[in-house]
Amino acid sequence: MRTEVEDEHFPTAAEDAPFLPPIEKPSGMMMKMVYFLSRRKFGEKFTPIKVFGARMPPAFGQLYGKVYGLDKKLTLPRETVMLIRERVASINVCRYCMDANHYYVIKASMNENKFNELEDYRTSPLFSEAERIALDYATELTEEKKVNPGTFARLARFYSERAICEIVWLVASEHVSNLTNIGLNIHSDMLCQIVRKK
Repeated sequence: MRTEVEDEHFPTAAEDAPFLPPIEKPSGMMMKMVYFLSRRKFGEKFTPIKVFGARMPPAFGQLYGKVYGLDKKLTLPRETVMLIRERVASINVCRYCMDANHYYVIKASMNENKFNELEDYRTSPLFSEAERIALDYATELTEEKKVNPGTFARLARFYSERAICEIVWLVASEHVSNLTNIGLNIHSDMLCQIVRKK
């Protein structure tokens, strides 16, 4: 009889590698500047930049920056925003996004225990009823690609129309990053380790 550990698949180095080789020296002044700023701020150039960004016109990289920049215009609490993003990324198993989201949680001094218990949000005392329904909604939309009217009715009891639209935006925009990274087999850049060292 095989044990649970024997059943688990651990990726090899080849399986962990992006499908396209990272571009270490980009062409064009814009991407050279992006690489420089990334290295100066974090000590390294991130894999999505080297694999996806370096092969696309700069406007695509700017779009990703604007997507996350728009989070500053949301009325939802910042912690709720990050919980939803992290929930969607974990369902989609985007290891890069999970790591990047957790990096921002650490950097913003949010309650890490809450994010560590995200899988158990339905029963953990760390989550409010409003957070639970927002996460139920995000989970259902991500897994089913549709939402039960009953789930929506529960959400509407806790959130305004504007806040509901913000939750939809978070789920949809997180999918853009998740699927970009998953589609190119881009995994974690160990950002959490970087921020802990700082």
